[in-house]
Amino acid sequence: MTGFSVGAIGVRTEDVVRRLREGMTGGVLSFPLTSFREDGGLDLDSYRTYLTAQLATAPGAVFPACGTGEFSALDEDEYRAVIEATVEIAGGRLPVVAGVGYGWAQAVRFARIAEEAGADAALVLPHYLVEAPEDGLVEQLRRIAAGTRLPLIAYQRGPVAFTPDGVRRIAEIPTVIGLKDGHSDLDRLQRLTLAAPDGFLFFNGAATAEIQARAYATVGVPAYSSAVHAFAPEIANAFFTALRDGDDATTTRLLRDFYVPLVELRDRVPGYAVSLVKAAARLRGLPVGPVRAPLTDPAPDDLTELEKVLDAGLALVGAGRRPA
Repeated sequence: MTGFSVGAIGVRTEDVVRRLREGMTGGVLSFPLTSFREDGGLDLDSYRTYLTAQLATAPGAVFPACGTGEFSALDEDEYRAVIEATVEIAGGRLPVVAGVGYGWAQAVRFARIAEEAGADAALVLPHYLVEAPEDGLVEQLRRIAAGTRLPLIAYQRGPVAFTPDGVRRIAEIPTVIGLKDGHSDLDRLQRLTLAAPDGFLFFNGAATAEIQARAYATVGVPAYSSAVHAFAPEIANAFFTALRDGDDATTTRLLRDFYVPLVELRDRVPGYAVSLVKAAARLRGLPVGPVRAPLTDPAPDDLTELEKVLDAGLALVGAGRRPA
């Protein structure tokens, strides 16, 4: 890519960091589902309907085509359509951070598509299959950054884990603006936050992040992604508000009576972190369709239990099964 300067990149990056920081303090980070038809095809019209309703609930930022959005199940044309629709519906009201991934060469292809579609930044999902030393993890980010003007957020989870020295090194890459953590090793995470330069962004990216939100906040990482927002923004927003305002009674009640039962159900089957979320959205009449293979929709008994957990959570915040 040509026609841009380091100075121009710096101004753009600073603006995205500012907007993300403002969004993180005002709402949860939304990771929307991607809508598919029963035959497995992308249902873009349904996605637009679904996302419009999601963004009406005032999340702090929107992360399309990431883990919850089944990034790995999308081809490049579908990915472009999802990012374009998200940018259009967001309309500049909040940052759009698109998922990119696989090896660095393929991640650059997706990043360039996201950039052309108007995304504000990219979340670099863990690379595919291989284990790698930290030098390679840093070089991966350098190569992605060299191929796109988009600011980048690294996601450490699975085979990706940085040391304090690694965080210092990736923070020296001009367009790497933050780190999303999915390991939940708070001792290690505290060391990473202390090693990072001022202004570097950190996000709680644990599965069902609300379970660990209190603990993450104690090491200086209050911002988190919310899969629950994808199907029950009323619950996600009530939890965010209670946590922000120090309402321990409400926070504890939501954790005990909704989030913990949800996580216990989620942990029964690999892939339920996404397929349960999608099933819960369908239970609420949201047009998201099924998951794509290799994920599978919940078994009937698990779906019955999910209904009970969902209804209990909605009752806690005074909401009904059908979204308002």
